[in-house]
Amino acid sequence: MVAKVYDNMKYPNIIQQLPYSNPFLFVDELTHIDENGAEGLYTFKKKAEFYQGHFKDFPVTPGVLLTECCAQIGVVCLGIHLLNSDTIKSDQNIQLALTSSEMEFYLPVFPDEKVRVVSEKTYFRFQKLKCSVKMYNSDNKLVCKGTIAGMFKTAAHE
Repeated sequence: MVAKVYDNMKYPNIIQQLPYSNPFLFVDELTHIDENGAEGLYTFKKKAEFYQGHFKDFPVTPGVLLTECCAQIGVVCLGIHLLNSDTIKSDQNIQLALTSSEMEFYLPVFPDEKVRVVSEKTYFRFQKLKCSVKMYNSDNKLVCKGTIAGMFKTAAHE
């Protein structure tokens, strides 16, 4: 099967279907997506409010937000792609619940740092998706890695 490549200009449907908006949207661009995984970019903006209180004099991105970024790019975007390829109709929206995550952290992410998330599908059945995810910084050094799983459901718009 030929891989589909999405970017926000050519294929806005993936980003538009995400159940997030600013300030909780952690996907700037999808650089690759196919039935086996996803890859995308996000820059943690210096003006983000959480930096004011997370280590007052030395702002660092919280690990929970690194995990969320990995989940949004690596699991949710991939899940939307898989559902779009499979079962979703235009009058349905996607509901999801992350069911588990296990992450290991290696390097900090600082304000205005761009990261790249790469995911690899472990399995997708009965609308449960489990992925291996890795996040890299702009020097291509591993920031964190782990496993994230979620359940997807489609529902008619109300």
